[in-house]
Amino acid sequence: MDLNLRKAILTNIASNDQEQLNDTIVDAIQNGEEKMLPGLGVLFELIWKQSNQEEKQEMVNSLEQGVKEATN
Repeated sequence: MDLNLRKAILTNIASNDQEQLNDTIVDAIQNGEEKMLPGLGVLFELIWKQSNQEEKQEMVNSLEQGVKEATN
């Protein structure tokens, strides 16, 4: 079976407005279910591709801080 997970996720959210996208992210994080991680990864990939270098550096800084806090 050929499953394109990225395409399936994008198809599922294609008609979502900003509020629905926000709810999707919040629900995925609050539920903490492993099965939601690929979807969050696809959403992050979209954000990353739309960001300029300054925004990317800000995300990396936030990620670094979050990792430090999560592992202490």
